[in-house]
This record gives sequence, C-alpha cells and structure tokens, in this order.
Amino acid sequence: MSSLALAVVLSLVSAVAYAAGAITQEHVAASTSARPYAPLHHAAWWGAVALNGLGAVLHVMALAYGPLSLVQPLGALTIVFALPMAALFVRRRAGAAAWRGAIMATVGLAGLLALTGTSTSHSLDGGQRGVLAAATFVGVALLFLAAQTVNRPIIRSVLLAAAAGVAFGIASVFTKTVAVDWTWSAPLDQWPSLLVIAALACGGLLLSQSSYHGAGLAAPLATVTVVNPVVAAAVGITMFGETFRYGVPGTVFALGFGVVAAGGLMLLTTERIKATRAEAESPAEADARKRPSQQPVRRSEPRMRHVEPRGRHIPPHGRPSDGDATRSEVGDGIDVGPVSGTRTHLEMEMRP
Repeated sequence: MSSLALAVVLSLVSAVAYAAGAITQEHVAASTSARPYAPLHHAAWWGAVALNGLGAVLHVMALAYGPLSLVQPLGALTIVFALPMAALFVRRRAGAAAWRGAIMATVGLAGLLALTGTSTSHSLDGGQRGVLAAATFVGVALLFLAAQTVNRPIIRSVLLAAAAGVAFGIASVFTKTVAVDWTWSAPLDQWPSLLVIAALACGGLLLSQSSYHGAGLAAPLATVTVVNPVVAAAVGITMFGETFRYGVPGTVFALGFGVVAAGGLMLLTTERIKATRAEAESPAEADARKRPSQQPVRRSEPRMRHVEPRGRHIPPHGRPSDGDATRSEVGDGIDVGPVSGTRTHLEMEMRP
C-alpha cells in the first residue's frame, strides 16, 4: 500500500472515531446536569475521550504519511458519518435541512481544500511557532469570552465550537511540523511543540464538550468540522507556501466552494434554531401558531359615563330642564346620568 493510500485509510477511520466521540459527548451533555464537572462522573464521557484520543492518534499517523491539504479535507467526513450514526445509536434523527446542510458543508469544504496545492514538506522555525501559538491562544480566548456574553444558546454554542475548531486546526499544524522534524535520536527537541499540541487538544476537547449544551449535535459539529480544516489550510497557504491549484480558475472555484460550505453551515444552524423553538413551545402554543384564524378574538366595547358639573345635564340646544336633571340617557354605548353632590370638574368612567 502506498503512503498516500495509507493516509486516506487512516483519515477515514479517524473520522469515524471522531464522529462516535462527538455523538457520545452530545449524549452525555443532554443526560447530565449543567454543572461544569458533571460529565467527569459519567463513564460514557471517558469513552468519548478514548474515541477522540483514538481519532487523534490516527490523524497524527495520517499526517505523517500524507500532506496537510489532503488529510484535513478528509476530516470533514466526520459530519457525514455523525448524522447516520446518531440516528442509529441514540435515536436522534436529523431533518432534511440538516442533511442538505451537512452535504453542502462537506462538499464545499472538500472541494475548497482539494484545490489547495502542496509544496515541498517543510516545518516552521522557532520564531514562527511562537508567534503562531501566541496568536492561537489569544484568538481562542477571545472567542471563549465572546461566548460567555451571549444569551442565545445556539450562538454561544457556535462560538465555542469555532474556538474548538481553531484549537484543533492549529494543533494539526503543529502536529505536521513535529512529524516533519521528528527524529528518534533527539525526541526531546520537540517538547515545546508537543506542549502546545497537548494544550490545544485538551482545550479543544473541553470547548467542544461545552458547545453541545443547548444546541444539539448538528451546528456545533458542523462548525468544528468546517473551522478546523479551514484554519489549517489558511496556515498552510500563508506559512507553508501552499497555493491553490490551476492558477486563477482554481482560486475562483475555491472561493465558490467556500461559499457552498458557509451556506451549508448556515442551513445547519437555522435548522437547529427552528428545532429548538419547536421543542420549547407547548402543544397548545404550537396549535395556536398553526391555526391563528380559528382562534376567536373577544373584544369589549367600552361604555363611558359622562358627568356634567353640578349633576345637571345641559342639552345642546340651551338651558337644562328638570327632566334632564333626573333622566339617564342611554345610546350608542354611552350612559349619561346625574351624579349626586357638587362637581367642579369633568369625570369619565370606563366600564367593560
């Protein structure tokens, strides 16, 4: 088996492991309380950690045998595997919009990164690694802080998932760098990069776990799946010298695939917002929303009681009469009658 074929096989198995881990994480988040450390007491959560660890190991092996521009797009298959696996194992069925969004995001991302050309393998020097690590930690921290200020669960989950995607994407970049520079004779030379990889991997895992609270599986997983390879590809283009294939036409097609991927992500997010609203409203509210014309509208016409000064009714044609002072007039929903006592101002009483 060639190194390229081995990288493809390892990437596919890694995507399956990541999808299973994501489904387990979402199930744990839905079945446990919202306390920060509640999932740690759940055995299934540790199973999700093991699945994500297996996926990470396979991903590292794939990066060692294949180029970054090939391995990262195959990671987008995680969302393709996750939807049918969720329907099979946890009975969470996705709607038609979710499937269309997943397919659009996957096809768009795969096409975008498939057009990314490769160059000769090289790594980053110490200064470039330091700048990249600092920028990544600052960006992830800003996304996390922004998520804490948002009240809508779906937006908060997408921001946390974006932070997790950035962490995972840059971790892949450092992993590729370590794989290129690794020598068994001096393994400790790579310890700064290994520490960065460990910090980003653990941070991304915790952020992705938090992103599943209140938003389900589709939108956070799609966000992580799209942001992760896009960030890695951006670093590969700017720092590894990779370019889009086929010149200007390839760049135009790459932008088109990027729009398709973004549209798929928006479709997934919109579908999840509608599903969340449908689950939150009661059956009576849903019935009222569907049949607004059948709901009777009750209106009451107010009746006004007009009181003239000194308890006397003054007719429009001139002087008040004694009969007018003791007679109540009813007409057109207005009662006019005398009021005992002396009044120097007008009073109006509204009655249903």
